[in-house]
Amino acid sequence: MSNLVNPHGSPELKLLLLEGQQRDEEQKKAESLKKIPMTSRETSDLIMMGIGAFTPLNGFMGYDDWKGVCDDFLMPSKNNLFWPIPITLSTEQDIADSIKIGDEVALWDTETESIIGTMKVNEKYTIDKQHECKQTFTTNDTAHPGVQKILAQGPINLSGPVKVLSESYYPQMFEGIYHRPATARAIFQEHGWDTVAALQLRNPMHNSHAYLAWIAIEVCDGVYIHQLVGKLKEGDIPAEVRVKAIDALVNKYFRKERVVQGGYPMEMRYAGPREALLHAVFRQNYGCSHLIVGRDHAGVGDYYGPFDAQKIFLTIPKNALEIKPLPLDWTFYCFKCGSMASMKTCPHQDKAEIDENGKYKGGARLLLSGTMLRKLLSEGKPVPKEFSKPEVITILREYYDSLENKVEVKLHGAATGDVKKQ
Repeated sequence: MSNLVNPHGSPELKLLLLEGQQRDEEQKKAESLKKIPMTSRETSDLIMMGIGAFTPLNGFMGYDDWKGVCDDFLMPSKNNLFWPIPITLSTEQDIADSIKIGDEVALWDTETESIIGTMKVNEKYTIDKQHECKQTFTTNDTAHPGVQKILAQGPINLSGPVKVLSESYYPQMFEGIYHRPATARAIFQEHGWDTVAALQLRNPMHNSHAYLAWIAIEVCDGVYIHQLVGKLKEGDIPAEVRVKAIDALVNKYFRKERVVQGGYPMEMRYAGPREALLHAVFRQNYGCSHLIVGRDHAGVGDYYGPFDAQKIFLTIPKNALEIKPLPLDWTFYCFKCGSMASMKTCPHQDKAEIDENGKYKGGARLLLSGTMLRKLLSEGKPVPKEFSKPEVITILREYYDSLENKVEVKLHGAATGDVKKQ
């Protein structure tokens, strides 16, 4: 008997991924259906539905659910169940015109050039993209990566129940890390955990991340380091590099029986507070009782306040989710305390000073962030040892050195006329 939290809005996971003979028959039928090209975001959302991570969704949202989620966080089709971000499929006008209500279509992954699902079209509708952007991201600024995706999508949304045929390349590329929700739940039960804190990661683990995980282990049975292996924005560190770096840190600095690593295929939207709520929804489906919400969760640029993602949990109905936020303050290394600390615990106010060689010059608080870590590494600057563990820095340094080598080879080829035309 499991004591883990229930899946969201359902007594059991809603699995839409077909297997065995069912999959083979649906795949054969799909070959004769009209293909609907999907963006990488739509593909990742389809896979999330397939593996049960988006329980209780059974397909892409219709107009009423799109509007209800945008305006009130509610899905009318699911008895006004709480949901924070629209999950939709768009297409071009000419494709939509060629489809009748009730038609079955094949869902085409444009990256792998393969059919990974089918859908029965129940509805075709247009949306106010500006409204969706403002509600989801709090901005219509076209510099925001999430806004760019919405504005670039087709003018017509298609909705209806889906059948999922493939998880694409994720199980093979991230073998041992990539988890379905049922897999994670089984692992937690094997560990004897009832309470599990999820740590959302899209960056390599620096010391602030590790400190948050250690705090969570003190109040929960274990921590689930759950890293995104879907698409990120340009400049973010690739998932395979992050996996290697996190492996190095966890294997040496954590008790094995208190931590589990996992990966999930969803693409980042950079929706800040709303995305934190979506992270909570699918972490509940994975069996987590708590979600660690730190500074600037799922944020980008200066679009959100540093703790807006924590505050939004105070605005939703108390029964909206079983999973609870674990709000933690800004953490940093304090040279005067001689340890990691937070705004709530450290009495020292002055900022630490580090010279161009990464040496301590004075002050107290060394503020840590994934953005700063990437900046130091990409510029070839020394990284203070207080910032991250040496094993992590070594792996990341090798990655950035490999990028420099690629640029040098490309420039050398151009100079000698050895570059082939693409």
